Amino acid sequence: MSGPEYFRRTAVTRLAVEAEDHERLLSMVREWKRGCQIAVNAAWGVCHTRNEVQKLAYEKLRERTSLGSQHAVLATHRAAEAIKRTLERGDETAKPEFTSPTVVYDSRTLTMFDDRNISLTTTGDRVRCRLVFPDQGYQSRYLDDDRWEPAKSTLHYRDGEFHFHLGFRRPRPDVDLPTEDATVLGVSLGVQNLAVTSTARFFSGAELTHRHAEFADLREDLRETNTRSARRTLRRAGERIENFTRDTLHEVAGGIVSEAERHGCAVIAFGELEGVQEMLTESTPFHGHAFERLFEFVAYRAAERDIAVVQVNPEYTSQRCTSCGFTHPQNRDVENNRFECLKCGSEANDDYNAAKNVGFRCIRRGPLSSRGVGAKYCALGSGRVTPDGEFVPNEELEAVGKP
Repeated sequence: MSGPEYFRRTAVTRLAVEAEDHERLLSMVREWKRGCQIAVNAAWGVCHTRNEVQKLAYEKLRERTSLGSQHAVLATHRAAEAIKRTLERGDETAKPEFTSPTVVYDSRTLTMFDDRNISLTTTGDRVRCRLVFPDQGYQSRYLDDDRWEPAKSTLHYRDGEFHFHLGFRRPRPDVDLPTEDATVLGVSLGVQNLAVTSTARFFSGAELTHRHAEFADLREDLRETNTRSARRTLRRAGERIENFTRDTLHEVAGGIVSEAERHGCAVIAFGELEGVQEMLTESTPFHGHAFERLFEFVAYRAAERDIAVVQVNPEYTSQRCTSCGFTHPQNRDVENNRFECLKCGSEANDDYNAAKNVGFRCIRRGPLSSRGVGAKYCALGSGRVTPDGEFVPNEELEAVGKP
């Protein structure tokens, strides 16, 4: 697994909507929410994949709503996504409720014109309106660049105005795996430290875990209350934690890729995500989802810089001494985040030790080694090192030029 198939971006704009079209779009918002809820009600406790929910609920939506055929399909897909997210959080009793005033659009229900007008499908006639954003706004870089094609987008209604979150995508370029003596940045994932690199850069996960735990408690209390006000408060709290999570993961992903660039790395190596979550006894389904999103964010940022991103078997990376190779569960003091080798006495932060082992694992027997990953060195803060201990300090690397 080396990352998503496409780079994806979102450009947020306001819509200039004529008075006679305002109610058409509002009607579409109301019918979309109703359609999504009908699909959830039909599929809850029965199925959660897109194909299954579509097969089960599509005809119901066509019979009981005014949604067109394509929007009925999109509503079943959105219902499936909501059910899946709820199950991933381990909250099997909290059936999703669609209260947010939004509608999803795709290439069949949205038409974009060169004059920066768009045409949107509604429950009646299509509505044509103008995109409103600054002349030099960032939105232009996607609208004016033929490499970016329109993708799934979202209509939002708030404070009496309509806004449109235009989705764009472009194919992710293939990143050639290195065939010479490349350097790897190892990355260890965890709960207290969301990510730690083999160069000893630490990205704390404490605030993210704390805020999610607070939200989980609030969600439980508000669902017991189950009033309209409580549901509104829960929705707003959910949006806040989602925004904070997304921003945090983007910041960490940017830091990891910057660290790889700074140390001349051609490869970034993670432990296989499923295996990592199984080994972290203190992790929750939320952490597993966060790891997947972080990997995706790193993958598309790295691909833009021609850096490969891979996953390797994480088994024993937290228990193996990077100095002498001795592997034992008691080498690691999980409670105090310390690693001390019982054989050679080498000491380190346990997540940092694991990050170096991830890098070494990629070099020694990573899953892509048979396809020609030519990695030789693991990046450290002070230089780079081979699994056999051959160390090259930064001073020498700077003298000859990295890598």
